Amino acid sequence: MGFDRLDTTVPAHRIGLGLAAVGRPGYINLGRDRDLPADRSVAAMRERSHELLDAAYAAGVRYVDVARSYGRAEEFLAGWLAGHPDVVVGSKWGYTYVAGWRVDAPVHETKDHSAATFERQLAETRALLGERLDVYHIHSVTPDSPALADRELHRRLAGLAATGVTVGLSVSGPRQAEAIRAALRVEVAGEPLFRSVQATWNLLEPSAGPALAEAHADGRRVIVKEALANGRLAAHDAEAIAAVLHQPWAAVVLSGAATTAQLAANLRALALAEPPEAYWRTRSGLDWS
Repeated sequence: MGFDRLDTTVPAHRIGLGLAAVGRPGYINLGRDRDLPADRSVAAMRERSHELLDAAYAAGVRYVDVARSYGRAEEFLAGWLAGHPDVVVGSKWGYTYVAGWRVDAPVHETKDHSAATFERQLAETRALLGERLDVYHIHSVTPDSPALADRELHRRLAGLAATGVTVGLSVSGPRQAEAIRAALRVEVAGEPLFRSVQATWNLLEPSAGPALAEAHADGRRVIVKEALANGRLAAHDAEAIAAVLHQPWAAVVLSGAATTAQLAANLRALALAEPPEAYWRTRSGLDWS
């Protein structure tokens, strides 16, 4: 168990599949009316999730990211995992999905980082994923989150870590770097608590980069989300993901693809860079004009 099961020396393993866009009928990504069918029933979204999981696995992807607040994403993943023992599973707790499978719900999720919510949602995650849970993140920590100072919560998280699960946090908002640096200081019994950090980094919002470099240098695994800025960089998806892959601190970059065509385009980032000899040979052959 744990993130260490993922061999990120394998290039395809450095891209993970996030199911945020297909675990529920409504999400904030641009272009969903085009990417998803009009039928967004539970059965239809389960079918789309499994289609993406099959395509990702066939391409070598071995990390899958879900969360309690991603509708039925954990359930969809649980129904697919049999026969895929080498897939590393990361989930998140701290948000509760409350949209009732509606796109037009006034509220889609509620946030609570208390120890009680951790215990409740861990039980819900375990009921679906059992011992397949490898990584468990606190969802969307900001510098003012009580999760950074709650010693009782830290004790309980350390108990989970002792079972072999990698305990970490995802961060969000304009002060991601501050939240990351605060998390790096959290210890239980003299040992660092958070071994994994999931953060937004993309060509439009690279501000967390220095803090992520510090986390990497301190031995934490860095997972990058929203590399395409929720669809704002989709026209240059391979280039945008390649930019993240070239950051020396990034272990895994998540694809949030909603279609297999998008997934294939995202995976092209792995082959985007040319060997130096090929680049300069092509350059020398360009005509003056």
